[in-house]
Amino acid sequence: MPVSYLERLNPELRRAAEYGVVPGASMSPPLLVIAGAGTGKTNTLAHRVAHLIVRGVDPDRILLMTFSRRAAAEMTRRAERICLHTLGAKAGAIANGLTWAGTFHAVGARLLRA
Repeated sequence: MPVSYLERLNPELRRAAEYGVVPGASMSPPLLVIAGAGTGKTNTLAHRVAHLIVRGVDPDRILLMTFSRRAAAEMTRRAERICLHTLGAKAGAIANGLTWAGTFHAVGARLLRA
Protein backbone atom coordinates (compact mmCIF):
# COMPACT_ATOMS: atom_id res chain seq x y z
CA MET A 1 0.00 0.00 0.00
CA PRO A 2 1.78 3.19 -1.11
CA VAL A 3 1.80 5.98 1.44
CA SER A 4 2.28 9.29 -0.39
CA TYR A 5 3.86 11.27 2.47
CA LEU A 6 6.65 8.66 2.69
CA GLU A 7 7.45 8.83 -1.02
CA ARG A 8 9.71 11.83 -0.39
CA LEU A 9 12.19 9.58 1.48
CA ASN A 10 14.85 7.44 -0.16
CA PRO A 11 14.53 3.65 0.40
CA GLU A 12 16.83 3.53 3.47
CA LEU A 13 15.15 6.47 5.20
CA ARG A 14 11.70 5.12 4.36
CA ARG A 15 12.63 1.74 5.86
CA ALA A 16 13.57 3.53 9.10
CA ALA A 17 10.34 5.57 9.08
CA GLU A 18 8.22 2.45 8.59
CA TYR A 19 10.24 0.20 10.93
CA GLY A 20 8.08 -1.95 13.19
CA VAL A 21 4.83 -0.09 12.50
CA VAL A 22 1.96 -2.57 12.68
CA PRO A 23 -1.47 -1.19 11.65
CA GLY A 24 -3.82 -1.12 14.63
CA ALA A 25 -1.10 -1.87 17.19
CA SER A 26 -0.88 0.48 20.15
CA MET A 27 2.91 0.22 20.34
CA SER A 28 5.83 -0.09 17.98
CA PRO A 29 9.36 -1.31 18.77
CA PRO A 30 11.85 1.44 19.63
CA LEU A 31 14.16 2.81 16.97
CA LEU A 32 17.50 4.52 17.53
CA VAL A 33 18.75 6.58 14.58
CA ILE A 34 22.45 7.40 14.59
CA ALA A 35 23.88 9.21 11.57
CA GLY A 36 26.09 12.13 10.69
CA ALA A 37 25.09 15.72 10.07
CA GLY A 38 23.03 16.36 6.96
CA THR A 39 21.95 12.76 6.45
CA GLY A 40 18.22 13.34 6.97
CA LYS A 41 17.77 12.23 10.60
CA THR A 42 15.33 15.00 11.50
CA ASN A 43 13.24 14.42 8.41
CA THR A 44 13.26 10.65 8.89
CA LEU A 45 12.21 10.85 12.54
CA ALA A 46 9.49 13.39 11.74
CA HIS A 47 8.14 11.03 9.08
CA ARG A 48 8.36 8.09 11.50
CA VAL A 49 6.37 9.96 14.16
CA ALA A 50 3.79 11.01 11.58
CA HIS A 51 3.60 7.44 10.26
CA LEU A 52 3.03 6.09 13.78
CA ILE A 53 0.26 8.63 14.40
CA VAL A 54 -1.37 8.04 11.01
CA ARG A 55 -1.33 4.30 11.79
CA GLY A 56 -3.20 4.91 15.04
CA VAL A 57 -0.50 5.16 17.71
CA ASP A 58 -1.42 7.56 20.54
CA PRO A 59 0.94 10.59 20.26
CA ASP A 60 1.22 10.66 24.07
CA ARG A 61 2.93 7.24 23.90
CA ILE A 62 5.71 8.43 21.57
CA LEU A 63 9.06 9.35 23.09
CA LEU A 64 11.01 11.61 20.72
CA MET A 65 14.39 12.78 22.01
CA THR A 66 17.34 14.60 20.52
CA PHE A 67 20.26 16.66 21.74
CA SER A 68 19.17 20.21 20.95
CA ARG A 69 16.00 22.16 21.61
CA ARG A 70 16.08 23.41 18.05
CA ALA A 71 16.14 19.87 16.61
CA ALA A 72 13.38 18.73 18.99
CA ALA A 73 11.16 21.67 18.02
CA GLU A 74 11.85 21.12 14.33
CA MET A 75 11.06 17.39 14.48
CA THR A 76 7.81 18.12 16.31
CA ARG A 77 6.82 20.85 13.81
CA ARG A 78 7.58 18.62 10.83
CA ALA A 79 5.66 15.64 12.27
CA GLU A 80 2.66 17.88 12.98
CA ARG A 81 2.81 19.33 9.46
CA ILE A 82 2.92 15.86 7.86
CA CYS A 83 0.02 14.67 10.03
CA LEU A 84 -2.08 17.73 9.25
CA HIS A 85 -1.41 17.31 5.54
CA THR A 86 -2.25 13.59 5.68
CA LEU A 87 -5.14 13.51 8.16
CA GLY A 88 -6.64 16.95 7.57
CA ALA A 89 -9.28 17.99 10.10
CA LYS A 90 -8.85 14.73 12.05
CA ALA A 91 -5.37 15.88 13.13
CA GLY A 92 -6.56 18.61 15.51
CA ALA A 93 -5.42 16.91 18.72
CA ILE A 94 -1.98 16.05 17.40
CA ALA A 95 -0.49 19.52 17.89
CA ASN A 96 -0.49 19.13 21.67
CA GLY A 97 -0.27 15.35 21.66
CA LEU A 98 3.50 14.92 21.42
CA THR A 99 4.02 15.54 25.12
CA TRP A 100 7.20 13.43 25.29
CA ALA A 101 9.17 15.26 22.60
CA GLY A 102 12.25 17.21 23.64
CA THR A 103 15.92 17.03 24.50
CA PHE A 104 17.44 14.21 26.51
CA HIS A 105 17.95 16.69 29.35
CA ALA A 106 14.39 18.07 29.29
CA VAL A 107 12.79 14.61 29.21
CA GLY A 108 15.13 13.42 32.00
CA ALA A 109 14.32 16.47 34.13
CA ARG A 110 10.60 15.92 33.59
CA LEU A 111 10.92 12.29 34.67
CA LEU A 112 12.87 13.31 37.79
CA ARG A 113 10.22 15.90 38.70
CA ALA A 114 7.45 13.31 38.29
